[in-house]
Parts: sequence; structure tokens; C-alpha cells
Amino acid sequence: QVQLKESGGGLVQAGGSLRLSCAASGRTFNNYVMGWFRQAPGKEREFVATISVYGGRTNYADSVKGRFTISTDNAKNTVYLQMNSLKPEDTAVYYCARDKKPFRWSEHPIVAEFDYWGQGTQVTVSS
Repeated sequence: QVQLKESGGGLVQAGGSLRLSCAASGRTFNNYVMGWFRQAPGKEREFVATISVYGGRTNYADSVKGRFTISTDNAKNTVYLQMNSLKPEDTAVYYCARDKKPFRWSEHPIVAEFDYWGQGTQVTVSS
């Protein structure tokens, strides 16, 4: 069974930066697409970024493109989300997730395609 644990959330001023980490346990990490999603109070969980661990291909939501960077350290089974130029609208609980199927690349990732989720880490951006 895959276990995911996010860390690195916190309070930051608008314009600041934060790096989230997702540590994955299990032996199938290298064969999957990993993703970051976020959910603000009263809103649906939304796609932020994905990366194919096996190939390094990345995909970003339009709202974060140019500001956020997703990456992996395969030796550590860890996925990162570097967040720069943060805005108050980025405030949300951020979740790490793994795709249900190995070697599947989606140009438009959706929540239903992911089966393992971390507990989430709170990111709060103040004005």
C-alpha cells in the first residue's frame, strides 16, 4: 500500500515562497504520475500540477503556471512543489496524490484519476 505524507506548509506573506514536500512509501513510485491538488474552504479540490516520475514530464494549472514548479527526487521517493510569487488566492490545503494507473499521462488531470492521497498541508498567504 502506498502512503503519502505532505510537509512544508505554513504562513507566508504575498509575494513570498514556500516549498512543499511529499514523501512516498511503497515500491511503485517510479512508474506513476504524481500530482499536487489543493482545496480551499467551500470549494472543490482542484488540480495544481502533475509530473511523470518515470519521464519527468510536467503539467500545470493555468492559475499557477510560471509561479509553481513540480519536481521529484527519485532516490528519496519524494515529490516537491516549489511555490513562488504566492498570492492570497493560493491559500488552501495542498494534497499530494498518485495516479491509479502506471505510466498514464493526462493533459487534463482530474481528481477521479488519483487513488492515493496524503493528509494535506495548509498553506496560508497573507495580504
